[in-house]
Amino acid sequence: MAVAILDYGMANLRSVQKALARVGAEAQIITKPEQIDAADRLVLPGVGAFRDAIDTLRQRHLDVAIARHIQRSKPFLGICLGLQMLFDVGYEDGEHRGLGVLAGKCVRFDVDATMNLKVPHMGWNSLQIRRPSPLLRNLPPGCGVYFVHGYHVVPDDANVIATTTDYGRPFVSSIWRDNLVATQFHPEKSQKVGLQILANFAEM
Repeated sequence: MAVAILDYGMANLRSVQKALARVGAEAQIITKPEQIDAADRLVLPGVGAFRDAIDTLRQRHLDVAIARHIQRSKPFLGICLGLQMLFDVGYEDGEHRGLGVLAGKCVRFDVDATMNLKVPHMGWNSLQIRRPSPLLRNLPPGCGVYFVHGYHVVPDDANVIATTTDYGRPFVSSIWRDNLVATQFHPEKSQKVGLQILANFAEM
């Protein structure tokens, strides 16, 4: 159950690594394209600005290696910004080209004064299961996970949506397509539910 976690300078790697270790997965932090090519399972975590993150991936030639890993049908998990960058375009402080693995966009939460909601969306919220993603195995309906984000993805293809979550209106909280899974929430911060999600990924 070896898992590689990509370090590109914009993620809390140690918490992901520790959480994977707790479920019995051997988690190694990597930094180079050739290490991605050698990985059986890859985790792309991320916090911070879309533009900075995607620029860093391209400057280090990690973007092509990530796409190659996914194309080879190897298990891939994106977390938070690691989900958002999979799409065609992100609209955080401008318009920025994403990895283009999935068709769609990443947009800011559209909340109005009547909703009495703050952006970013921060804290615990529940998952509504749309499709039985491998990540969701052995999870109860409506389970709670931890979020910290001001932007969310809008896929062109609704068939990739695995779960939605309500914040004024429903948004996509995880996706699944073949070997590719990704979450807007942080499994490493989501206690027992998050550990089950990471254990499920390690067994993909």
